[in-house]
Amino acid sequence: MFLCTGNSARSIMAEYIMKVLGKGRFESFSAGSHPAGSVNPWTLDFLKNIKIDTEGARSKAWDEFKEQHFDFVITVCDNAREACPVWLGQPIVAHWGSQDPAHAAGDDEQKRVVFRRVGMEIYRRIELFLSLPLEKMDRIRLQEVAQGIVSQKEPV
Repeated sequence: MFLCTGNSARSIMAEYIMKVLGKGRFESFSAGSHPAGSVNPWTLDFLKNIKIDTEGARSKAWDEFKEQHFDFVITVCDNAREACPVWLGQPIVAHWGSQDPAHAAGDDEQKRVVFRRVGMEIYRRIELFLSLPLEKMDRIRLQEVAQGIVSQKEPV
């Protein structure tokens, strides 16, 4: 589960990137504490440009998932981290904060650049997460590693 405030940009990117890169290894979802009600068109543009199908993408409230068990809950914005609810089943919780591209200023090209930078940051974090031997780690190590992904140097 990927969480942010509006569930229109970062968490949607993470959900759909994980669906593709995870190749069925994980079932991925996203939600927000105060969903925007629609997916940001620049999010869809970014995902389309990296050849990810976004059919069915929608902005969702995390209340929709309150009865579900997740292995991992990853917040991608500081507001979601602070307001994150308690989830059933004691999932591993990590924070992978990124700039909110939905607040990008400028012309269309400047916004596209911000969405691409944030999207690729999320893409690289998911690649790193998926490269880990998760099934060989105990819960404490999983928590450390999941949280440590955000501190990895991001290539420019």
